[in-house]
Order: sequence, then C-alpha cells, then structure tokens
Amino acid sequence: MFVVIINFPPIKEGQDAAFREWFAETNKTFASHKGFIGRRLLKPRKEGNYVAIVEHENYETFMAMHDSPGHAEAGKQVFPLFDGVPTPNFCDVIIG
Repeated sequence: MFVVIINFPPIKEGQDAAFREWFAETNKTFASHKGFIGRRLLKPRKEGNYVAIVEHENYETFMAMHDSPGHAEAGKQVFPLFDGVPTPNFCDVIIG
C-alpha cells in the first residue's frame, strides 16, 4: 500500500467551512480512481493545521489520480483557500 501524508498550510480566515466542504466533495471524485483506498482529513486536538492521509494501492495508481484533470481542477478550487502550500510526504507501508 502507498500512503501520502499531506500537511496543509493555514486556511485563510473565514474559509474553514469551504475547505471542509471541498475535501468531502473531492473524496467522492477521487474515490472513482483505480487503486484509491481512502482519504481522511485530520485536525489536531490542540493547535495546528489540517493533515490528510491518502491511501492507494500503490504509487502508480496514486500518480495516475494525481495527474488527472479532476485533480488539477480540485487544486484550482482549493489553493485560494490556503495561506501557503500543502506539503506532501510519500510513504510505502512496510508493516500493517
């Protein structure tokens, strides 16, 4: 299994609900991609920014989704909500 841990930048003031809605809607879009397993949005219990966990069968299926027109459109929709840029961390599951 392949996992991406995405550290989101701060969300611009007043845009939190729009960001959460975007995440929920794009989950539906990305779920149709081959190899997609799941995508979760996490919020720290204390202070901090959102984090997402994206699970795919493998790196190749993730990159096929990442390079798709739907992913590009999703990025256009969400980037104006950020105060910065997301930072992804690509991981291969070795025990689990």
